[in-house]
Amino acid sequence: MPAPSATRQPGDPVIRVEGVGIRFRRNRRGRRSFKDLFADSSRRSRPGEFWALRDVSFDVHAGEAIGVVGRNGQGKSTLLKLVAEVILPDTGTVAVEGGVAPLIEITGGFVADLTVRDNVYLTAGLHGMTRAEIDARFDEIIDFAEIAAFVDTPYKHLSSGMKVRIAFAVISRLEEPVILVDEVLAVGDKAFREKCYRRIEEMLAAGRTLFLVSHNERDLTRFCTRGLYLDKGALVFDGPLAEALSRYNSDHPPRPAA
Repeated sequence: MPAPSATRQPGDPVIRVEGVGIRFRRNRRGRRSFKDLFADSSRRSRPGEFWALRDVSFDVHAGEAIGVVGRNGQGKSTLLKLVAEVILPDTGTVAVEGGVAPLIEITGGFVADLTVRDNVYLTAGLHGMTRAEIDARFDEIIDFAEIAAFVDTPYKHLSSGMKVRIAFAVISRLEEPVILVDEVLAVGDKAFREKCYRRIEEMLAAGRTLFLVSHNERDLTRFCTRGLYLDKGALVFDGPLAEALSRYNSDHPPRPAA
């Protein structure tokens, strides 16, 4: 991630997304010609391609808590991956002041044959924590995940719930200014979910910035005051969360029970 600018002024955005678009192929086996590699196709899609996001622009200021809403497949998770720099846009720019704590695809990057202990050091180290910092926080991470009895067990032998707990415990201990959360609060038992909620509230109270993708309106209203409503890859509303949810529910009312 870019280092914070020394010339940044109070009130400047910590995230700036300008004219962003990203294009995917529906058929990964489809071939592109030599000519295609040099053709300027930023304004059109080739056969077999679609725009997951197109011409999306917004700014985010420090301390904001933003809920991203929309149906499945409308670009919500893609947007978070762009902010996390997991993927890069085909058009436009994404600028982030400081780093991000990505609670997206939460168990990704953990190595099956390594122990829980080794995975904690590996994952935290890849996110920029020093060995001394991990040493200082290791017991806190394990206690939060409630898996002290399995710390020297290979990661592949953990249950799915235990994998989520250790992943959340590691990532939520990063001190990055921006938190990206993609549906991970929907997993785990009720008691652990409540523990995760309290941890997120602590991070927000410390002035961190939150992006939350969720279909759970209770989670969104618990944490967020601003909403981004994505539909067919376009940002159709950016404003108060209650209005974003109202627009979304009006456009896509629940289907009646059969």
